[in-house]
Amino acid sequence: MATTSTSVAGLALDSYVFNASGPNDETLEKCQILGKSGAAAITMKTCTLDPREGNPEPRYKDVDLGSINSMGLPNLGYQEYLSIATQLKEEFQKPVVASLAGMQPDDFPKITEAFQDSDVDIIEINLSCPNLPGKPQIGYDYEQTDHLLSEVCSLGDKPITVKLPPYFDFVHFEMAADVLNRHPIKAVVCINSIGNGLIIDPETESVLIKPKGGFGGIGGQYVKPTALANVRKFYELLNKSIDIVGVGGIYSGTDAFEFLLAGASAVQVGTVFMQEGPGCFERIDRELAEILERKGYSSIEDAKGKLKTIE
Repeated sequence: MATTSTSVAGLALDSYVFNASGPNDETLEKCQILGKSGAAAITMKTCTLDPREGNPEPRYKDVDLGSINSMGLPNLGYQEYLSIATQLKEEFQKPVVASLAGMQPDDFPKITEAFQDSDVDIIEINLSCPNLPGKPQIGYDYEQTDHLLSEVCSLGDKPITVKLPPYFDFVHFEMAADVLNRHPIKAVVCINSIGNGLIIDPETESVLIKPKGGFGGIGGQYVKPTALANVRKFYELLNKSIDIVGVGGIYSGTDAFEFLLAGASAVQVGTVFMQEGPGCFERIDRELAEILERKGYSSIEDAKGKLKTIE
């Protein structure tokens, strides 16, 4: 059987699939479920300086082709995840990923420094979260991204990865890649949900979630073409020392194989984990292994980035 073992940010992973930060990972108990599952790593909830209750309910809804959410970063605060990481490392033999976001720019270096002195294996900087009032998400503010990465990348030796918002214009890909290539980051995670979508129930004539008048992040099958495009374009533009983790609309081994062809070193899943539960990790990875075997690939590296174009 073909092997699906891989590596991200210099860390060996036993399989190609693990969880995206967000769904069912905000407590120790939920992270322990991930630890017992077939997920290749345990990604903890994106945390902030202080605990947050998040936005009012209902704030998440499954829909036909995915999901819509406006969670508002509910989490226990970064100090709690320092403790959770230690317990996870003691209990499970798999990498632990910390994901962090700042409600203001000064939060990022403070939280990063704390995780540098912790038991986590990877520190994921979430750049697809709110910035200063009147400013775009940090990932869309290239000057702010450059400044922030200069600060956080100098705080220790643990690998830094960056979770990106979706980009849609080739010029924006190039501008983002130019900034990312200046810094010693080890991987990018793309994409976060497509922001500020709107889903309407025509029967009730209502939006589906309460926050922001019903506007929220779109995930699932809706976003897969955009996610694939982001993975492929960054695979073309980024330094080859920077791995790419694909996220968005991965429900099957076939989906995972498409991300592999586009250049992803691994994939994370979110919506399917919410809908199916922890069995999704082993199922998707097994389906991927069967595809690799059928196509004559013996490993992830044999197929990575081998997407064909039409001459």
